[in-house]
Amino acid sequence: MSTIQWRSWTLLGALSLLLFLITASTFSSLGVVLPAMIKDQQWSFASAFLGFTLLGAFCGGSSWLPALLIRKIGVRATIIVGSAVMIAGFICLAVARGLPIYLFGTALLGVGYQMMALIPGTHLLSMLFKKRALPFGVYFTIGSLGGVAGPWMALVGMEIAGGAWRPYWVWQAIASAVVGVLAAALVPAKAWLDSAAVETDKAVAEEAAAQQANARVYRTQVDWTVKEAIRTPQFYVIVAAYFAHLLGGVTAVSLAPSHFSEMGVASAVAVAALSLESLMQVVARMSGGLLGDRIDPRWLLAGAQGMMAAGLLALANAVTWPMMVIFALGVGVGFGMTVLAVSILLLNYYGRKNNLELFSMVCLVGAVSALGPVIGGFMRDHLGGFAPTFQVFAAVIGVIFVAALFMRPPRKTIEESTLAPVPAPTPVLLRDAA
Repeated sequence: MSTIQWRSWTLLGALSLLLFLITASTFSSLGVVLPAMIKDQQWSFASAFLGFTLLGAFCGGSSWLPALLIRKIGVRATIIVGSAVMIAGFICLAVARGLPIYLFGTALLGVGYQMMALIPGTHLLSMLFKKRALPFGVYFTIGSLGGVAGPWMALVGMEIAGGAWRPYWVWQAIASAVVGVLAAALVPAKAWLDSAAVETDKAVAEEAAAQQANARVYRTQVDWTVKEAIRTPQFYVIVAAYFAHLLGGVTAVSLAPSHFSEMGVASAVAVAALSLESLMQVVARMSGGLLGDRIDPRWLLAGAQGMMAAGLLALANAVTWPMMVIFALGVGVGFGMTVLAVSILLLNYYGRKNNLELFSMVCLVGAVSALGPVIGGFMRDHLGGFAPTFQVFAAVIGVIFVAALFMRPPRKTIEESTLAPVPAPTPVLLRDAA
């Protein structure tokens, strides 16, 4: 088992580095580089932010593809294909002379994001670790550090290039190739992964069986099928929470630079606020990783939704440092904690066997929540500001916060019968037969 643990933590490091890079180079960089692209290409806000929408929409809408490829060709090949797609997307952004190539590039980046990171990463970690909160916390924490580094990376990269934005996207294409090949090379062979997964499942089952009825963290003792899971209301609360964190988080990151600029906030101050928001994601995910095996993740989920709503309301009027701090704390913790809590809750509620398909289905809502930036751009063009967008989205997330607050673990009939005592047979029929 020591060999499995050593290889598991090594692979965790490689996957975390991969998530760090693509988080920094996509969602976190595009919002900073986009104003220069808009100025250079003379795009409207609505048209430009459509790229953010396509990035998020294809990130969510293509989540079925990596799940399918993993089942067909394996994790390693899926990461390699995803790296190629990412490279193609960055090249499109680098050579874009108009909206079509730019929009096509952002769509490719969304597809590559899922194929390189979230789906393969969570799938591998669920196979290799018995206690998942800490490794998931490490994975998402390092990914969040990419959000901290991304805005500064974009600013420094453009400064090195003399204010030009095209070389920056070329550099990101090269980095994606290097890190993608490295991560794929460290993924073990399928036979080794299957063997490790058997040991992990056995250890998880033994621990679940030994749990007391009043355990603080609920974990199912049986694997749910996809059909059984999607019939439970808890699954849709989890889906809604994932939808909310993307709707609020991606919209905030994409619109905030332009929002701050229009409100007279200096660019350096705006970038500092965005980096602080990403830093709060780091803190949230690391804290969640340490607490997820001790505090039921549904409480983490509810708290995250409430903080996200508060952060968006603060962003609407964030012209002073106190309001910026509330924005960074609320949106950062809300965004960071939600994805971690969702990942753990799916495993705790429905088991590992079909988690790949279930997590892919949850990620599909990214295709809908990605409308946030383009809705924000549309409202900006017609209402003259971004504040109404943040306020409306905060209200939507508030409803999901209430649902998450009152959610309870799903119970499966077979699970209940397994745990219930079996009554002793009555002797009446035997006497009658005699």
